[in-house]
Amino acid sequence: MAARGPADRGELRTTQRASGAGRTLAATMPRLILEARRIAATVIHGLHGRRRSGSGENFWQFRRYVSGEEARRIDWRRSARDDHLYVREQEWEAAHTIWIWPDRSPSMAFVSELARDSKLERTLTIGFALAEVLVDAGERVGVPGLMRPTGSRAVIDRMAEAIVHDRSERASLPADFAPASLSEIVVLSDLWSPIADIHTILTQLSANGSHGHLVQLVDPAEETFPYSGRVEFVEPEGAGEITAGRAENWRADYTARLQAHRDAIRAETERLGWSFTIHRTDRPANELLLALHARIGEGNEAALNSRRPHGAPGVRSAQSVEAAS
Repeated sequence: MAARGPADRGELRTTQRASGAGRTLAATMPRLILEARRIAATVIHGLHGRRRSGSGENFWQFRRYVSGEEARRIDWRRSARDDHLYVREQEWEAAHTIWIWPDRSPSMAFVSELARDSKLERTLTIGFALAEVLVDAGERVGVPGLMRPTGSRAVIDRMAEAIVHDRSERASLPADFAPASLSEIVVLSDLWSPIADIHTILTQLSANGSHGHLVQLVDPAEETFPYSGRVEFVEPEGAGEITAGRAENWRADYTARLQAHRDAIRAETERLGWSFTIHRTDRPANELLLALHARIGEGNEAALNSRRPHGAPGVRSAQSVEAAS
């Protein structure tokens, strides 16, 4: 048998690491699924209104009657209060698609003594739990590059199976994907990529008018930099190693760079109308789940309002109509 060259040996080591990581992830998946379902159960379920008029059971607003509409649509009780006729509208409660992208790159495996879960475990737990809550509310959930949108009650099992059997490269950002208009995407990542790469991906993801939510999941050690003395830092994605003689002297510069990086990310999300959330893995997972669940749909409401022609009916809420009268 011919001896392996350096390139072959490197490929073998990479394959062994990848298969080992895959087996480890597969072994922990049942625990993550159980934890995700437990967290999802703490969130109040219910139909997720789209915050605009349409078919549904919940009252949305009163609007002025338009000549030519069917008389049976008039709300006579409301119209009796003044000299105008009003139509009672319901809130649209149709399902739309939410894409959930979990970062599974090597840097997500990091966990310090300050946290119980690795960033990868917390990312998958939140992704599963959010999918369960959304599907339970009537939405459709997909994973870019892995799973088509589905409203199946077995959404967590489908996501887990797709992730465990995925053999593609673990990218740090969701490349080559552009959600359809009015769909939403939730990106769960540590976001340690260069800001130029983040700018490119966010621009691509929002190119079709879709809205998104960017979540930075970090280990508490990555925020507080609790190191002192001689410390060797290893970049898990191939950027090399660096040794600090007295790591405590790096803390101030590290904190400043971290804040500058986040300020740049926040500027990008504000430019596109996205939400930006920071979550530490030493905090309860349900905090992030509740925050994300509350924000789903907010961006599309703004997008719909911006597309509505000026002066179109139905732009005033029930409260504003009542105040005017």
